[in-house]
Amino acid sequence: MPVVRYVALGDSQTEGLGDGDEASGLRGWADRLAELLDAAEPGLRYANLAVRGQLAGQVRATQLDAALALRPDLATVVAGMNDLLRPRFDADATGAELEAMFAALTAAGARVATLTFPAMERLVPLARPLAPRVPALNARIREAAARHGVTVVETYGEEVVVDPRLWSPDRLHAAPLGHARIAAAFAHALALPGSDRDWAAPLPAVPPVRGVRALAAEARWVTGFLGPWLGRRVRGRSSADGRVAKRPGLGPVGAGRGAGGFEAGRSGQAGG
Repeated sequence: MPVVRYVALGDSQTEGLGDGDEASGLRGWADRLAELLDAAEPGLRYANLAVRGQLAGQVRATQLDAALALRPDLATVVAGMNDLLRPRFDADATGAELEAMFAALTAAGARVATLTFPAMERLVPLARPLAPRVPALNARIREAAARHGVTVVETYGEEVVVDPRLWSPDRLHAAPLGHARIAAAFAHALALPGSDRDWAAPLPAVPPVRGVRALAAEARWVTGFLGPWLGRRVRGRSSADGRVAKRPGLGPVGAGRGAGGFEAGRSGQAGG
């Protein structure tokens, strides 16, 4: 079935953090997937409702109705990582929020795609205590997807996905190369013409960073990223505060990143 309307729901990864900046505009894997879809079937109209920092329940509460109103042929739903990082993470509750979105979108006639999350302790050694949460959430995602005929991009267990070169310095958001690989993975899962499993091909080997250099890198990460993140949590602040969707309405793929002028649509609201 040709995809004429594509709507992306989610948080910072779908918004495109790590791929571009606030001045030039964020690109991200969803924008890149829209470009691939438009190349295969010109005339695609695309909306991106994602807002950084939102929990899965906030994505459902602020983005689902807007997505349904846009009557997408294809919707991607990627959320849950922010839940996973919270002290009171509940895999069943997060999975239920995702399943509610899967159910509503597929019932409205949209094809829906999502993904599983990588082993975060491979990227952030200090996150080892949280390691069991990822497979628990991934299991809920797979189960919910199976019940509603949702396409799942399997990233968990793919070695290239935990290659630091695919990730931004904060280790939580993909770098441009990582966003490109995610878009290619979705294209392959959706059987887009010309797509293949090259997205999972390993990068050329490089010597690992060890010893003093590795410790220095961890110290820089704690100071530059973990510290500010913890500070926001203590103050009850979120990166979602004051943010709205970058593409709240459907528009041509090439209309520009971070710009207005699309068909009217309800943007995501600030979250906690």
